[in-house]
Amino acid sequence: MNSIKRALSRPGRRRVAMVGAVAAGALALAACGSNGDGDKNHGTPGTDHGSSKSATASSGSSGSSAKGAFNDADVAFAQMMIPHHQQAMEMAELSGSRASDKEIKELSAAIAKAQGPEIKTLQKWLKAWGKPDSSSTEHSMPGMDHGTGHSGMSGIMSDKDMADLKASKGTDYDKKFATLMTEHHDGAISMAKDERKNGRNASAKKLAGDIIKGQTAEVEKFGEILDRL
Repeated sequence: MNSIKRALSRPGRRRVAMVGAVAAGALALAACGSNGDGDKNHGTPGTDHGSSKSATASSGSSGSSAKGAFNDADVAFAQMMIPHHQQAMEMAELSGSRASDKEIKELSAAIAKAQGPEIKTLQKWLKAWGKPDSSSTEHSMPGMDHGTGHSGMSGIMSDKDMADLKASKGTDYDKKFATLMTEHHDGAISMAKDERKNGRNASAKKLAGDIIKGQTAEVEKFGEILDRL
């Protein structure tokens, strides 16, 4: 699992701590940018809603780029999905020493393999777009919710959720992981559906579609695992 650890760029608690403010701001941006060209005079200053500006970034393993126009919904999607993926990878890392079920271990490895490159892709897109990367936030911000996890981002785990998962082992861990990761994936799927509906950048919308397809299949597998445990 060393490769997974190297993919984690920030401590989990710090990432969860900054999620609320990032999500709140990003959701506001998405609301501004969801109407396409017609709302380009009402967006955040510096955001390009038109076609005159293009942004290009590497997309990791997907082979596509963020070339072309983008709107606030695309930026919100990238800014929120980075910490969301990072927490999923932190959860997956725990399976190496705590899981007893073979399928749980296999799914954990698959999550890390898929989401690590996606994080890098999203970070490169934000850099190309001239937008802040949420994972670079160093300190907690107002409005954070450490107790419940319901900080405005769908499916994010609270500190208590993560502590309970870390404290479990064997079959108990397997059940908790499958349950929590299902909730986590459902949140990512919801965010990706919003991007498909409101985003403008073709590459970002394609990645959102890939997330919906891949994580929906994993949710089904987690359901099968829970049925037999």
